[in-house]
Amino acid sequence: MGGSAWVVRLASLLALGLVLGAVEASLGDVDPRYRTCVKDCQTTGIIGENIISHCQNKENDTSVGGSWYNQEQIYMQWKELSCWTDCRYFCMMQREGERQSLGLTPVKYHGKWPFLHISVFQEPLSAALSAINLLMHFTGWLSFFFLVKYKLPLRPQTKRTYYEYTSLWHIYAILSMNAWFWSSIFHTRDIDLTEKLDYSSAVALLGYSLILSLLRAFNVKDEAPRVMFAAPILAFVTTHILYLNFYELDYGWNMKVCVVMAAVQLLTWAIWAGVTQHPSRLKLWTAVFGGALAMFLELYDFPPYMGYADAHSLWHASTIPLTYLWWSFIKSDAEFRTSTLIKKAK
Repeated sequence: MGGSAWVVRLASLLALGLVLGAVEASLGDVDPRYRTCVKDCQTTGIIGENIISHCQNKENDTSVGGSWYNQEQIYMQWKELSCWTDCRYFCMMQREGERQSLGLTPVKYHGKWPFLHISVFQEPLSAALSAINLLMHFTGWLSFFFLVKYKLPLRPQTKRTYYEYTSLWHIYAILSMNAWFWSSIFHTRDIDLTEKLDYSSAVALLGYSLILSLLRAFNVKDEAPRVMFAAPILAFVTTHILYLNFYELDYGWNMKVCVVMAAVQLLTWAIWAGVTQHPSRLKLWTAVFGGALAMFLELYDFPPYMGYADAHSLWHASTIPLTYLWWSFIKSDAEFRTSTLIKKAK
């Protein structure tokens, strides 16, 4: 009897493990009809009326040149990747069409909603909005650069800017443009490499932004105290990025880390603006409040409207005006600090 009970418990645990494993997968992934479709597509290269050229005649392909960067092995790996992704896309669209005809709601496939592709763009709206955010940061940084370099007075002895945080904002601009660049690439072509570069760049930007908010709020101007402020945060961010890239790309844990870092820096900016009575605090408060509202779009999830617009793409849209306002505050802060320091010098 005791042996039977032990077997029952073991079977129950195994069954529970299988159920939990299935729960972690997306509903679309475990659909037998979807899986069968993908398997057949990779074998035949045909889905209904669609012919996937990447999946056909791969063994007999001789169209590859002899250059070192165009070797057959690399070319064949790319064809395998294109075959796999194209089969998943067309099978997903076919299955969603069947579900829609039955009155069922969309489900996720491989952790993502079913988006309609445009040419090579897998998530065209998010890719386009990411590119616009990149452009907004570039123009914002460029106007900041011209302001501190050519419009505001420079220190007579060193010809350096009076504004103590100039170099820090330059680094912020580089990290911001890098993050939005990889975001646009990832939403164009979702593969393991672009996903990790997108996530790593976003984490690096959030970590640096947190450091910058603390340095400005506590008015840390000397190099040694700046290093002391930054060191523990840099160590944590670096460890987190290594964890995502080389151990496990844990989406839930990464979301928690990003939300906490974003919330702390938004709270830091909001409190600092009120305590110091900064002349541009209304700009800052508007950007902080807007950023807090935009965070809810990252936390709230719904299927893409018309196959294109989901919560994540709307978050990308909301950050465009916030980026313009944010760089406007940065320029106002540079003007304010420069004016204050010149008055003290006199």
